[in-house]
Amino acid sequence: MENRLLREKILARLGRFPSKVPLEAVFEEPVDEGEYTRTRVTYMVEPGEIMPAWLLRPQGEKPKKGWPAILAIHRDSERCELGKGEVAGISGDPMYHYGREICLRGYVVLCPDLLCYEERRPSEEIRRRRTALMGENYERFEFTKRLQKGSSLQAKYLHDLACSLDLLSSLPEVDKQNLGVIGHSLGGLEALWLTWYDARVMAGVASCGLTLVKSLLRDGLSQPLVNCIPGLLDVADMDDLLGSLAPTPFMMVGGEQDPLLPIDGFYFMVNYAQSIYIQLGVPERFRYLVFQGGHVFPPEARETAYLFLDRWLKPLPPGGLLP
Repeated sequence: MENRLLREKILARLGRFPSKVPLEAVFEEPVDEGEYTRTRVTYMVEPGEIMPAWLLRPQGEKPKKGWPAILAIHRDSERCELGKGEVAGISGDPMYHYGREICLRGYVVLCPDLLCYEERRPSEEIRRRRTALMGENYERFEFTKRLQKGSSLQAKYLHDLACSLDLLSSLPEVDKQNLGVIGHSLGGLEALWLTWYDARVMAGVASCGLTLVKSLLRDGLSQPLVNCIPGLLDVADMDDLLGSLAPTPFMMVGGEQDPLLPIDGFYFMVNYAQSIYIQLGVPERFRYLVFQGGHVFPPEARETAYLFLDRWLKPLPPGGLLP
């Protein structure tokens, strides 16, 4: 199916998107972390609704055109207590501190909370009084509420992440022509969706977030509610989204023994994407890595992902060569 028509059909199934409002960003006092600063920032995504994020900025000399910038999207967590803090390197598992690690390579990095996670959950008092709004139950509430209103949780996430790109693009120290995205698990899934949705993303990496929806259904595996979109399989599966990214640089990372994502669906997506990128004459713009392991983002995989982003988002030094 031609990409424009496919896009229209998918957008129709995502339902109504929220309307944009002025960001009205508020930056708190930065924390000096030595090689970078960490600043809590909030910005409006809908009337009366803010999105909190950690903004990480290198301390070194700014490149002539500004720093390249990355939107680092967090994984899901059992009680939805982890979000931006883990990616920014101040909580959770160091394996998922990829926002901090990328900042140290010379990027401005924005690590936001997705709806239902960390600061974007009901208050602790409300969660104690109304257990139906705790953890995954709250995510289910937001999911069903949007379906009943003719929208979807995916439409909400894409809207909020696009607002996050607006925030990054508004920063004077950022090179607006070199914006990228990275994520693991739920964040990896959203990295694909956002690269598909927003043309400002110049390169993306998805770790342990992708397989065919058909493979999940075949194996009786659950999937994130954000990817439960009425009628999606009538027009597309995840390979169609991936193939339509070309020629935008994109990398997939997966674990051979990942119990949550059937590896055959992963490889199907890889083969399809490779064929599209080859047809367009840009095979080097699509890469994948499969490691021996499960639903994780090990150091060697992260380093390979960072090198991929460096290749496509960092300007070459005079006489320099691509890594």
